[in-house]
Formats: sequence, C-alpha cells, structure tokens
Amino acid sequence: MSIAKTKLVNITAELEYLDRVLSRFVDLDCIHPVPSNQIVDRVHGLTSFTSENPCINILNEISEIEQEYQFVIENVVVCSIDDSFEMMRSYVSSTHRQLQNYVMQKKDTLELIRKYQDALIQIKNIEDLDIPLDEVFSCEYVYARVGRLPTDSVEKLRFYRNRPFIFISFHEDKNYSWCMYFTTNEYEREVDNIFSSLFFERIHIPDFVHGTPEAAEVTLAKEIEVANQQLDYIQEFTHQLLTESAAQLSVIKAELQLMNKIYDAKQYVVGLGDKFTITGFVEPEDEPFVLSKFEDMKNVEVLIRPAGSDKRLIPPTKLKNGWFSRPFSMFVEMYGLPNYGGIDPTPFLALSYALLFGIMFGDLGQGLVLILIGFILAKWKKMKLGEVGIRIGISSSIFGFLYGSFFGNETILTPIFTNILGLTRKPIEVMDPAFTMSLLIFAISIGALLIITSIILNIYVNFKKKSYAEMFLSHNGVAGLVFYVYLFIGLILTMQFGIPAFSTVTIILLAVLPMLLVFFKDPLERLMDGRRMFPKGFGGFFTEGFFELFEVLLSYVTNTMSFLRVGGFVLAHAGLMLVVYTLMSMGGSAFATALIFIIGNLVVMTMEILIVGIQVLRLEFYEMFSRYYEGEGIPFKSFH
Repeated sequence: MSIAKTKLVNITAELEYLDRVLSRFVDLDCIHPVPSNQIVDRVHGLTSFTSENPCINILNEISEIEQEYQFVIENVVVCSIDDSFEMMRSYVSSTHRQLQNYVMQKKDTLELIRKYQDALIQIKNIEDLDIPLDEVFSCEYVYARVGRLPTDSVEKLRFYRNRPFIFISFHEDKNYSWCMYFTTNEYEREVDNIFSSLFFERIHIPDFVHGTPEAAEVTLAKEIEVANQQLDYIQEFTHQLLTESAAQLSVIKAELQLMNKIYDAKQYVVGLGDKFTITGFVEPEDEPFVLSKFEDMKNVEVLIRPAGSDKRLIPPTKLKNGWFSRPFSMFVEMYGLPNYGGIDPTPFLALSYALLFGIMFGDLGQGLVLILIGFILAKWKKMKLGEVGIRIGISSSIFGFLYGSFFGNETILTPIFTNILGLTRKPIEVMDPAFTMSLLIFAISIGALLIITSIILNIYVNFKKKSYAEMFLSHNGVAGLVFYVYLFIGLILTMQFGIPAFSTVTIILLAVLPMLLVFFKDPLERLMDGRRMFPKGFGGFFTEGFFELFEVLLSYVTNTMSFLRVGGFVLAHAGLMLVVYTLMSMGGSAFATALIFIIGNLVVMTMEILIVGIQVLRLEFYEMFSRYYEGEGIPFKSFH
C-alpha cells in the first residue's frame, strides 16, 4: 500500500537506428516516457523530432473504405515496415478511387432503373392510346403533352373550354386522371400555363421509346432487365476488388498503424548531434523486459538509473494498494495523485470512508443489497465504483447488525443478541431518545480523531520533505496538534468524567503557547532562513496574522462540528425507514404492504447512497485531505 518505486531509463542510439528503436519502443507498455520538450527547452543544442503525422489521412481513408462498403479489414501484426509510404498511399488511393467509380456507376444505374420504372408505370396508364408515340410527338404544327391531372382539376377545365386546346383522358383512378392535351405551337405557353395552374404532372417518355404505349412497355421492360444485369456486374466487380485487395490492405493498415505509433513516439525523442535519446521511467520489476527488448541491437545503449538522478525530471506516481483500498484510488485520482516520494493517502481514505459510510448507512439488509449491486457492477460492468460498493456495503452490514436494523426493522435482529449472544438488548438502540446525545458526541469524537490523524500525517509528510517550519509551527503541525489534542482531551475529561483539565499552567503551555507559535510561524520561518522577520513592519504583520489566527481557530471548530452530520444521518435513516413502515401499516392488503416495502426501501437506499456517499467524500476532501495532502503528482502513463 504505497507509491510504486520507479527508475529512470535512457535509450540511446545513432539516428540511423531511430525507426528501428521506435518500432520496438512503441510495444513497451511499462515505460512512462518523458516528452522531449521537457528536456529540449532546458538544454541548448538539443533538438526535438516532433513532426506532422502523414499516416492519419491514409488511415482515415482506409476507415472510410471499411465504413462505406461495410467491409472489415482484418488486423494483422507486423514487426517492421517493408513498404514505402508512397506505395501505401498510392495503393489505398487507387483502390478507393476504383471503388468510388463503381459506386458512381451503381448510383447512375439505379437512377436509370428508377426513371425506366417510373416511365413504365406512366405508360401503363396511357396504354389505351392506340397512336404511336413517335407520331404524337413529331407533329410539326400540333403540340402534345402526356401526363396526369388531379381528378378535382378535371372539373375545373370547363372554365377554360373556350381556350385553344383538346383534352383526352385515357384512364382514371381515385386520385388522378391519366390524360393528354393538344394545342398549336402558337398557344403552347398559354395552354401549358393553364394546365400547370391545375397541377398537371407531365410524363417524360424516354427518347428510345417508340411505337404505341403497348410496344413501349415491352421496350422499357427490356431496358430495365439490361440495367439490372449491369447493376449485378458492378456489384460483382466491387466485391471482387475488395476481395483481391483485402490482404494487401490488411498489411498496409498494420504497417500504417505501426508507422503512426512511431510518429507519435517521436515526441519523446531528444536529438543531440548524430545521436538520439528516449527518456522514461520504469518499475524495477520491468527492467529485465526493457533490457531484453533491445539486447540484440548492439548499437543501442539502455541505461537504467535511480529515479531522482536527473533533477530536471519529476518521476511519475503509480499507486499500489491492497484488495480493500485499491478501488478507493479513484477518489484519490479525482483529487490529484500524490507526489513521487510522498505518501499514498488511499489506505487511510479507504478505512475512514468505509467507517463513516457504514456508520451513516447502517442497515444489515440494505448493506447486503449494496454488496450485491456492487458485485454486479464490478463483475459485468468492470466499474471501480462497484468495487467501492462491495466494501462500503460490508461496512454498512456490520454497523447495521450492531444497530439491529434489517431493512429498517429495528427489532427483528434483537433475538440474536438476547437469545444467542446472551445480551440484555441490542448494542446500539438508535431509536432510543436517550441515545441521541451520545450519538452526536460519538460523531464529534470520530471526527476529532480523524482530524488528529490527518494532522499527524501532515507532520510526517513535512518531515519527509524536510519542511521543519511547516512541521512544527503550522496549525496542521506539532503546534496545532498539541493545541487541538489538549482541547479535545480536556473537554472529554471535564464533561464526561468531571476531571478538571483546564488550569492556568496547562492553558498557557498547551493552548496559548502553541497558538503563539502558529501566529509567529512566518516570521520564525524567515528567521530560520536568515531573512528579516517583519519585512513589511510589525503592524501590518500583526493585523494580518490576527485575522489568520482567528480563521485557524474557527476552522478547528467548524471542521469538528462538520462531523455532526455523521450522527444526523444515522437518525435520518432510522426516521425515513420509520415512515416506510408507517405507510406499510396503512397498506391494507398483503400485496400493497409488500409493494410499499420494496419501493420504500429502494427509494431510501437510492437517496441515502447518493447523499451519504457525497457527504463522506466531502468530509474526506475538505476536513482531512486539506490538512495533509496536496495531490500534485504526475500520473504514470505508458505510451499506449
């Protein structure tokens, strides 16, 4: 349960071996590489190899081929790039162009088939016309139009009976009259305008259609058949092209993906003269694997040193925790990872979070349900929150057993304590009014102990950092610890046991003196560093320090009182479940009672899990983390 130790690794070789080295480096999932700009910007003469990646466009084009043609290009593994970039780009572009040509041909053919089918439908409706269509449309002085007219517009033609046109209807259905009208060339525009205003829809007869409508039907049917054959040929050619190019596209895709990784990896390459270096951090157990990756390349030097050997670089942080605390690392990452060489707060957070959640959500039945839900989310959804649910569900079940609460029933578990364990009653009577004050005092005591633990952790952190002024003189250091512990123990001795703990001597030594040290922390720290104690004068320091000290004293009180919510939620849970059982007593039938029981428990569980979970996280972050934890570490991330 700590921060994983790492070592600094440097991979150095001549520039001619860059691509070969990078092709192996990209497979290393155990190295946290350092971006070249972190080194290049600090040392004159070093160069970066970051450049525009040309592989993206071609990979995107391959992806377009897969999506557009519902074609899956199999993934293959390649260890080297045997084809030239230009060849790969040319092959992919050429294949894509051919496929697009087939698509355009297919689109044109489908459009042609649609037009023929539309014309066939239209001609079927004028098949009663015995005159050859060629003769109708080749008249020198007579102008003709074939189409359809809405049936309600046919009646309106009588308003235009004095106009120079002849109207003939061949066939009528429910909505349209399939018809033809004639006029002379002189009145063509006028008559067209009349029929257009009546919503006439013209039927365009293809130029190749000759003879009577009956003969035209035969011609169109043959043309549709030929077009469908052409469509089959196009689809066959498309499938054949995809099948023939599948193997080559698979290899090109794999090589481009490798090349893409190499280009991405170049952001970690630092050049100096005719050599380059890749710098990263690796865990000690992965050293042999890294060394073995390049052992057959005699011109590549792999040097592994302690993590802090290069002062320009900050080692990354990788958390390592046991079964219980591991999923709680998600909350630590949410706040920020610890610095390398610092302390991992995950075990303390896991224990305190589970403890506080269990106290606030103490119910054996609902705790078991929470364990089940957490198991399902962790097993099938792979959610860390599900793993957290298992652990806080265990804590809830334990405290629920101590409360004697099973799905809100406060008496069902009592026989276990009286008949089996030989007790006179349950260990904790939540519903007993006399227990309320004890519960609130217990909540404050738990909070005070957690705050004290947080201060002790802060002292340890500053000891490791050799920040002695912060360690001894801060309100979260030794001075603050003495003051807070004195007040906490003194209040317990005085109020609970009647032992006078507050005397003039103890108040001066254990309360006033520590607060004076906190008050003069900054001047004393400057004195330790050989600087002036009051660079802006004593008056300005006193005014600022007075209000800061007042804020510190107030924070001790407010932070401690914040834990009253722990006791409050214990009572709230019991109260909400009492409402559920009251509604059950009013249900009447067994079905209604069971339904109220199920819905009531689900509502209470959902609401309390969300609220309690957030409130406990707030206590962790604001009342504890803020005292000892900074969270400014760099997460360990491999190239992948």
